[in-house]
Amino acid sequence: MSSAAHSHILARLVPQDALGGSLRVTTPIDGSLIGTVSLNTEAEIDQMLDRAQAAFKIWRDVPGPARGELIRIFGNRLRDRKEDLAQLVTLECGKIIEEGRGEVQEMIDICDFAVGLSRQLHGLTIASERPDHVMHENWLPLGPVGIISVFNFPVSVWAWYADLAIVCGDPVVWKPSEKTPLTALACQAIFDEACEEFGDAPAHLSQIIIGTAEQGEQMVNDSRLPLISATGSCRMGRIVGPKVAARFGRTLLELGGNNAVIVTPSADLDVAMPSIVFGAVGTAGQRCTSTRRVFVHRSIHDQVFDKMKMAILDIAKSKIGSPLDADTLVGPMIDGDAWTNMQAAIEAIKPHAEEIVGGERAAGPADAFYAEPCLVKLTDQPEPILTETFAPLTYVIPYDTLEEAMEMHNAVPQGLSSAIMTTDVREAEFFKRRSDCGIANVNIGTSGAEIGGAFGGEKETGGGRESGSDAWRAYMRRQTSTTYFGTDKPALAQGISFDA
Repeated sequence: MSSAAHSHILARLVPQDALGGSLRVTTPIDGSLIGTVSLNTEAEIDQMLDRAQAAFKIWRDVPGPARGELIRIFGNRLRDRKEDLAQLVTLECGKIIEEGRGEVQEMIDICDFAVGLSRQLHGLTIASERPDHVMHENWLPLGPVGIISVFNFPVSVWAWYADLAIVCGDPVVWKPSEKTPLTALACQAIFDEACEEFGDAPAHLSQIIIGTAEQGEQMVNDSRLPLISATGSCRMGRIVGPKVAARFGRTLLELGGNNAVIVTPSADLDVAMPSIVFGAVGTAGQRCTSTRRVFVHRSIHDQVFDKMKMAILDIAKSKIGSPLDADTLVGPMIDGDAWTNMQAAIEAIKPHAEEIVGGERAAGPADAFYAEPCLVKLTDQPEPILTETFAPLTYVIPYDTLEEAMEMHNAVPQGLSSAIMTTDVREAEFFKRRSDCGIANVNIGTSGAEIGGAFGGEKETGGGRESGSDAWRAYMRRQTSTTYFGTDKPALAQGISFDA
């Protein structure tokens, strides 16, 4: 894509008064500059949080279905802008255009989900032990929500958080990754258009903070944001969690993953292999759900490794390149640091490896970092594997019994996504009950999820659930209410007598 094309997309999506400043935004496609933006100051962020509080006092009293109507309009605006926004996603974060389109579609899907949810924010009626008493569980808006997101899903993760928060009655304040601020500004502009069409939304219902860790820390420490929803690394979560807890705020954390697939002797490899390869190399291995480890029964270990090796070599030969090209399957890594981390992980595993395939720098512009996917054949699971590497780096490890495979599977500190490839229902059910991850798939890979299911993981992945199921409850506060409707002196609970 030419510089002129860059400019046209930005002009269509990002208000010109939002551009300009000291933070340079480059594309991982070729390392060229695509825009600049200004970092928000401490005073500006302080003002934003005051504005969010003011918006909350209005928005919390708007009926839930009316709040859902705003999100319905927003979803339709996204439909109108889907291709342009997908192009900008690809330009700014480097994922292939097909994945960029899928990411915007995911935003549309969560809008639809949230619209339906806006009529189902209900609690319980609880039987009381006392005569003429009724108990209710009420769910009420919580307050402004602080959102911190990362580069690899620069728009959909925000939509997961924001759509649910807004139908629940909460304004949002969003700090995107400093690597992908332009897509955030585009989303804000589209949301502002939806608010204008809606006609009755308070000002500053959604706001953008442009910044680095410094601006994020200000959000994390401020009690005007009762909930911090953060997606990122486990390292980031170890910082954010204690800081928010120290002020008795809430966190919704979706952090790292070190995801594995178990391939059993009964697996249908024609079904299994496409999912495994996509999980290993999709988004250049830069998904929290990317497949990092593949445990294969020893009887088919060499066969599966050879199939993966053929796929990796074929991709390296002709499927790495500009993510804007329709034939590309693997685009660039986000930056030079990501490439350096991948090479360090490969060096660390070399003493343990039987064979290493790929991992070299692929052809591309000098200021971009295209990498051949790397496949490592091992005899066991050594210590270097326990650390997640955000790169197209996958380990293939043999096992003898399913119990042994599950022990190795659960041995990492992260617990996000997992999968088993099997045609044996007993193996599938054993796996689902033994996997310590928040996601446990059967005959599909670790990567890729629908918004209807609660997304998130356990252990160092943080325990949060971002979308689907009853994830909306994280954005609300629960209240128990007891009403007495009798005419005599009301009874006390537990049969206590207190005659004053």
